[in-house]
Order: sequence, then C-alpha cells, then structure tokens
Amino acid sequence: MLHAPASPAAPELVLRPWRAEDADALVDVYRDPVLRRWTTVPVTSHAEARRWLADVREGWDSGHRCTFAVLEPLPDGDRLVANVVVKQLAPGREHAEVGYWTAAVARGRGVAPRALEAVTRWAFDRFAAAGLTRLDLLHQVDNPASCRVAEKTGYRFQEVLPARPPFPRDGHRHARWAGSPA
Repeated sequence: MLHAPASPAAPELVLRPWRAEDADALVDVYRDPVLRRWTTVPVTSHAEARRWLADVREGWDSGHRCTFAVLEPLPDGDRLVANVVVKQLAPGREHAEVGYWTAAVARGRGVAPRALEAVTRWAFDRFAAAGLTRLDLLHQVDNPASCRVAEKTGYRFQEVLPARPPFPRDGHRHARWAGSPA
C-alpha cells in the first residue's frame, strides 16, 4: 500500500492494488462521460468491471503491469477517486509507461499529481535494480489537463507522437528519469 500525503487543500490518499470488491465503485466512476472520453476500455456493466479487474490482476501476476486504485479515506469508508498504472514493465527494460484517470469528484483537487508522484517514486524504487531509468506519460494533444499533471510531477515534454489506434489524435510524450525531482 502506498500513501500520498495530505495537503492543506486535500486529504491523504491511499493507493493499493485493485480488489474484486471494487467492481461497484468502478462501474459508478465510469458513468462519467469525461472519463470515458479518455479511456480505451469501457466499464459500463458489472461483467465489464469483472473483466477489467481480472486483467488488472493478471498484470500484477505477470509483473508487466501494476495498477493501483486510489482511495480517499472518509469517515464512512474509502471513496474511489482515481486509478494509476505502471505498464510495459520487463526485466532489463530501461523504460516503462505510466497512466492514470481521475473520478469526476476528484478533478481539480490535486489527486492525479499526488497519486502519480507516489507511484512514480514507487516504480523507480522497486524497479531500478531491474534496469528502469525512465517513465513515459502519454496523452492526446487535446487533453491539456494531462499536460498540467505531467508538468506538476516532473514529467518533461519530449515530443509529439502521431495518432495511432486506439487514439484518434496525435499525442504528447512526457518523460521523467530516475533521480529527477518532481
């Protein structure tokens, strides 16, 4: 389990692997049309949520993809506010990719940068010995919020990438190297 510390404007976040019991919260969060616009795998039913969670578990089991549920502790129970993933991990591979999404209730509150920073530090600490030196963050050019999250967490703009399925528009690649500050 990882923690993103509290700030004056936002409570602490808890990051942990997804669990089967997260299916209801996952379906609820995916009702947001803004989230669905930026994600490639729809989760509109409990069956799709179970498939998504099974894929996430397989990623952990194989070691090539580590996906975290980001939770905000509340007095009446934890609330799902985001998802953060490190993907394309492989022994000896120098780079991997990070990705994230935020629930509608979390946008504009600093959740994405804090969760991404926690996972970035974790990934470099955990996989440096296996050769990881760089993390890439990719997003479509028409997603300025993702540019802001990248900049806030020390991911520097590198290049524009041409559109490729399943993404219909060109994209930005931002990168952060092990040892570089946020």
